[in-house]
This record gives sequence, structure tokens and C-alpha cells, in this order.
Amino acid sequence: MNVRDLVPWARGDRERSPTTRSDSISPVVSLHREMNRLFDDVFRGFDDSRLFAGRGGWPSIDVEETEKEYRVTAELPGLEERDVEVLLQDGLLSVRGEKKLESENRSRTYSERFYGRFERQITLDRDIDENAVNATFKNGVLTVTVPKSTSAVERSKRIPINAAKTQGKSH
Repeated sequence: MNVRDLVPWARGDRERSPTTRSDSISPVVSLHREMNRLFDDVFRGFDDSRLFAGRGGWPSIDVEETEKEYRVTAELPGLEERDVEVLLQDGLLSVRGEKKLESENRSRTYSERFYGRFERQITLDRDIDENAVNATFKNGVLTVTVPKSTSAVERSKRIPINAAKTQGKSH
């Protein structure tokens, strides 16, 4: 199998195609090809993981808030709990760690997997019970439960929504 077949963009194939008469006539097509060539040249030397590591952040997280707590879930496939550090300071929850290569001797031709250090920070309300925070790690999923303080729970009040009364006569 050719590794180039795995790359989602393969503009190099277009450069090898013969130029037709209609391409040389249209300045728009010519400009399009030149722009593609320019971007191909610029990004050719980059490693794929550096190009896409910042997209959306890694690890992927879910943050849920209920009346009594925050629950943060992070997907960390291939990691163990010793590879991850969870910190909470002044309402800022930090999840950080490092994913290392399984084998340093292995030669990689193409990889879409993420390796290296990571850190995600989630700002929570300052009215939390920092002494009751709980973190669990199971099957590559980290779950951090941060209870709200009793004063924060007592201060929250559910406001009922009343149906709007229609004015005028009904038909």
C-alpha cells in the first residue's frame, strides 16, 4: 500500500496532469493552480500532528453543570492514570499530561495519532467545594466531579415560566 493514498489531500497528482488548452486560456484556473501549488509548498515540510493538534483541542472534553455539581469528562485513549495530572485552583480546573510513543525504535511512515504534552483548562464557578472534588479514570476516560458549595446551591433559585396570556377575543 502506498502511504500517499492515506493522506487526505493529494494535490501532487494534479501537478502531474497534462495542461489542457482550456487551462491556459482561463486566468481563474491558472490562479487556482498557483494558489494550490503555493499552499502545497508551504505545508509540505510540516508534520501532520503539528498542523491539526490545535484544532478543537486535545483531549476532547464534555462539561456538564447541574444544580449541585460540575462534571468534566475527558477522553484520553492510550493513557493510564499515572500519565495524567488534575489540578484545581481558584475555580480553574486543569487536566494535563503526556502521551508517549509506545516504541522509540519503531519507524513511522505516516501517523494521525497524537503524541506529546497536553493541557486543557476549564473555568468553573468559584463557589465550589474544593475539598470534595473527585476524579476517576477508567478505560481511557477521566471523569472529574466538582461539587458546588452549599451556599451556591442555596443561592440558585428556579424561576417558573408562565404562559403568556393572549389579549383580545378568541374566535
